[in-house]
Amino acid sequence: MSISAFGRGWFIAAVVVWMAMEGGPAQAQDVAPVNSGANPYRVIRDWAQLNLEGRPWGGSNGVAIDRDGRSVWATDRCSPGTAPGCLGTKASPIHHFDESGKEIRSFGGGMFVWPHGIHVDRDGNVWVTDARVASPDELKKFPGEDQKGSVVVKFSPEGKVLMTLGKPGVRGNPPDALTEPTDVVTDPANGDVYVAESHTNVEDPNLVGRISVFDRNGKFLRVIGKTGTGPGEFRTPHAVEFDSQGRLIVADRHNHRIQILTKDGKYVGEYREFSRASGLAIDGNDTIYVADSESTPRVHPGWLRGIRIGSLKDGKVTTFVPPHKTDSPDGAMGEGIAIDAAGNLYTAEATVRGVTKYVKE
Repeated sequence: MSISAFGRGWFIAAVVVWMAMEGGPAQAQDVAPVNSGANPYRVIRDWAQLNLEGRPWGGSNGVAIDRDGRSVWATDRCSPGTAPGCLGTKASPIHHFDESGKEIRSFGGGMFVWPHGIHVDRDGNVWVTDARVASPDELKKFPGEDQKGSVVVKFSPEGKVLMTLGKPGVRGNPPDALTEPTDVVTDPANGDVYVAESHTNVEDPNLVGRISVFDRNGKFLRVIGKTGTGPGEFRTPHAVEFDSQGRLIVADRHNHRIQILTKDGKYVGEYREFSRASGLAIDGNDTIYVADSESTPRVHPGWLRGIRIGSLKDGKVTTFVPPHKTDSPDGAMGEGIAIDAAGNLYTAEATVRGVTKYVKE
């Protein structure tokens, strides 16, 4: 494994510490950029259609595969861009699509500020994170929306609310509140719930970086990690998944790495070869699929946006799917990523919006 700055000398270590203290946009690199590899996928943009409400997509951050292994769930923010998200609308931001991309169910209207991560548990229930609360200026424009946001909601597949973690509209610490949760995953062995926090500006002096753990009934158990750049520390843990060994895999986005932890939070190792990770998917062979939606020459010099695919066993990237071509010279790539039983990939698009399907050929 690529263990950050180990044996690399005082200079690189000093640069990393200095940039972390300064809140700089990028950390020093200790691996060469990986921007190439086989690409066996055929791309279908705008695969999923919002036919029930007949509205355009908002920015999308989360995508997941149903328990059936074929149909697809996704979230959207109800409106394009970063703001206002779902404030001031009753549009349903949680969507279920059949294998053809036709919407078969939607729900969650009027409940969210900024729907983000989505996860389907072993029983088919759907978990969604709300990664923001309304700002003071937004509350002036959308009065009465102060009781939404910064929570995790568990739904039945039909859209019935089964559980809420956190206090709606409040940023804080568990067990009473959460801070802008980005993603959620449940332990397939016992149903424990792992919530990644937070989506706060990384230069905020009160930045939160942690994984909060609850049991299947919502009882708070513990916190894993803290804010920082060291082993087991996080800056924007943007996605969480379990591998076949039951290890917790974290997309530590602002630290430009994938971290591997035990369920109790013990640091096992990390990989930097997968770039600035926004989304994770892991198959039964512990092949990892990582979506990088944010790399630019400023925040991650030398790295391209795209999907990097490799093995959790050695961290070697074998496949690179390039970004969508757009007016931006860096193109665009989805944030959330999921893999179905047939090996097809799906990305949730924050910039070009909607869901893209990558057909394995």
